[in-house]
This record gives sequence, structure tokens and C-alpha cells, in this order.
Amino acid sequence: MSKSLFHEFDAVSAAQWKQKIQVDLKGADYNQTLVTATHEGIDITPFYHSENFGATQSIATKTTNWKITQHIVVTNAIEANSMIKDVLARGAESVVLRIANEQVSISEMLVDIDVQTVPIHIEMDFLSVSYCSSIHAFAKENAANITIGVDLIGNLASTGNWFDNLTKDHEALGQILKFDGFKSALTIRIDIYQNAGATMVQQLAYALAHANEYLNHFGTNITNTITFNVTVGTHYFFEIAKLRALRHLWSVLAKEYNVNQDCIVIASPSKRNKTLYDYNVNMLRTTTECMSAVLGGADFVYNLPYDALYHTANEFGDRISRNQLRILKDESYFDKTDNPTEGSYYIESITQQLAEKALILFKDIEANGGFLHQLKADTIRRKIKESDAKEQALFDEGKEVLLGTNKYPNPEDRMKHDLEITPFSKDEVQKVVVIPIGVRRLATKIEKERLKNE
Repeated sequence: MSKSLFHEFDAVSAAQWKQKIQVDLKGADYNQTLVTATHEGIDITPFYHSENFGATQSIATKTTNWKITQHIVVTNAIEANSMIKDVLARGAESVVLRIANEQVSISEMLVDIDVQTVPIHIEMDFLSVSYCSSIHAFAKENAANITIGVDLIGNLASTGNWFDNLTKDHEALGQILKFDGFKSALTIRIDIYQNAGATMVQQLAYALAHANEYLNHFGTNITNTITFNVTVGTHYFFEIAKLRALRHLWSVLAKEYNVNQDCIVIASPSKRNKTLYDYNVNMLRTTTECMSAVLGGADFVYNLPYDALYHTANEFGDRISRNQLRILKDESYFDKTDNPTEGSYYIESITQQLAEKALILFKDIEANGGFLHQLKADTIRRKIKESDAKEQALFDEGKEVLLGTNKYPNPEDRMKHDLEITPFSKDEVQKVVVIPIGVRRLATKIEKERLKNE
């Protein structure tokens, strides 16, 4: 039908909608009954109307191009090569490789891989200009689609130390940024803040401040695209808005420095809300989180296996997590429309509010010495700890409901008790909202002032 029928209906104003709702409430308080407060300081209202919103902010996302990605920790080049071939043959479209040591040969690891068409993102547990040079030489020789993710400040935040020290680390990164064979060489790891308990507003503000430290130091020497590593939590629509707000905020900041306003977003589910009880529920949580990542505009999405909290990486868990993404793409058609959330007043409103609140916090960080100063002064850790405690309290009081386990617990489920070895302390296992040990080191090491003097 080509003829629109909307003109046959009278327009309904925001006031009329609210009046009708109040009539139906039969005396109940509108705000107490239908307005929901959130951890982000943003109230969710029962309806959103163009009169109350105004013009929308266009944020272009290429949802049709998102890639199903497999995350692989690499300790041996030959084993990794076999695994890469296997996951690509079984549904993955790209890989994120976490290199454990400099003995891993790039050429051996990627032999017989179609490196020109398969996007490969490489991160390292160390900082080495010579190793990055070898990756660059391989990329140039093979016209490979390779990005690398170097994040000095992310390493500082997660471990409490530089790779070497501030000066030497930045000198090394300066050399790496000169390599012209990578689409991206600099990564901002927002995932460490989310997994530690930061709110979405904090995540966005810290991402900006984190990136701003590099921009202040290197300026226009950052000639290629920047990458953001993001984890996605359980608040479905807010997480969609978070990724959209991230792209908008980065474009605003990048424009000020006259650097590339595009960015690459690599997303994965959060570890905070995964459970050891009724662990299959984790598949439901990761599915909705991956949906948020795709609809929010992530370029690459890798899933978290349902058993990742108590198993080392295994073929079954990886296959199931990858198949979840394949279902989203092949059966739910999550790759058929660009900007699928554009025009939704609810999501547009959340996006705008998150961006505005994050920008205010970012400006406050810069006015008080910048991100590195506040990280070393323990301000960032303290603020995240406060947010974490508030979220945990909401959960403990039953105000924060997670899908599955804590709403409908199975008293016969003794999964936690039957585990002989867990990566968590007794107190941490008692929490369904789990904070990974690796993130907790952010707090303890900086508290003990293990930062090297600059």
C-alpha cells in the first residue's frame, strides 16, 4: 500500500497521552507508579513523545556489516593456527587474538589464513616495538586486514603498573603509531571499567578521558582509526544507547583534535552478571547483551561462553557461544538494516542523556588534573567502588532483578558447592554479581602505590 493512512487519524499530544494514563491509574501516583529510576540517574518514563524530545541526533552505524568474532588466547602459534582455521570454518567471521608472549610467531600463527578478507585484531600482554614491527611487516607483505590494540593506560588501570614506565611506554607507542599498515593501532579498553562496576555514564566519561590522554600526548600523530573495547551489560535499551553515545562523544572529541572521527567498536558481554548457579541462564543473558551490542552499532561482537566463569576455554562452550551469534545473524536477521534503532524516541532520549551526563563528568575530570592524575590519586578506583557497592546493594535488596537465577532460584542447584576449584574467593562466589579477580587488581595495586615514579 503506497498511500499513507495516518492523516485520517487525529494527532495525539503528549499532554493528552499523560492525561489518559492518569485517568487509567485511578488515583495512583503517576511518578511513583510508572516512572522508573535507574543507576545512571536517568528516569524511564512510560512514554516518549516528539514534543518532549525535539530533533534527534543522527549517529550512523553500519549494522549490516557487523562481524561474528571469536576471542582466542594464544600461547602457541601452531595450536592457535589450528584453532583459527577451525572457528572460521564453523561460523566465525573474524578473530581477536590475545598474544601471551613474544615467542608466538605471527607468520606461523596465520599461515594459510585468508588474512586479506578475515579481519584480525591482535592484542598483547606485553609492549614490544619489535614485535609490532614483525606484525606490520607481515601485514604489508600479505595485504592483511590486521589491527593491533595497544593500550598503555588500560594496562596501568588493570594491573597498577606501566609495562615499563610512563616515558618509555609512550616512546614505544609513538613508534608503533608510525606504522602505516594498520587500520588501527590504539585501543581504549572500556571493558575494565564496566567489569569493575562503573556506571554507563562513568564508562563513557572514562573512555573520553582515557582517549584524551593519548590525544594530548600524540595529537595528530594518531593518524589511523581508534578502537574501543566495550563490554555490554544486562540493561538492554540502555546498553544500545551507550554504544551510540560512545560514537557520538568520540566524534565530538576527535573533531576538536582534527583526527579521524570514525572508530572501531569491539563488544562482548559483561562478566558482572554471570552466575555459577543454574549456569545455562548465562546463555540467555549473553544473548540479550549481544543483541544490544549489534543494535548499538558494534563492528565486531564476540560472545562469552556460558561456562567461562568456572571452565577454561573449551570447544563446546566456544561453539555454543558462537552459534548464539550465528542465530542472531542467520535466523533473526540482525544484519539486514543499518541504524535499526534510529527514530526510537526512547533510545534517542537515553542516548542524549547518557552523552550529556558523560560529557559533564569528562569535563570535571579534565578540570581536576586529567584521567592519569585521578587514576594515580585513586579517585577513579574509589568512584567505581562506590558505584559497584550501590549496584550490589540494589541486587541484595531485590531492587535489581537479573534474568533467571536470583528471581527464581532452584534450591536443589548446588553447582557452586560442587565446584572443586573456582577462580573466586568465598565472598565473591556468594555474589551473583561477580567482579573478576583481574579487575580487582586495579584497586589493590594502585592502593599500595605500586606505580613507578615518573
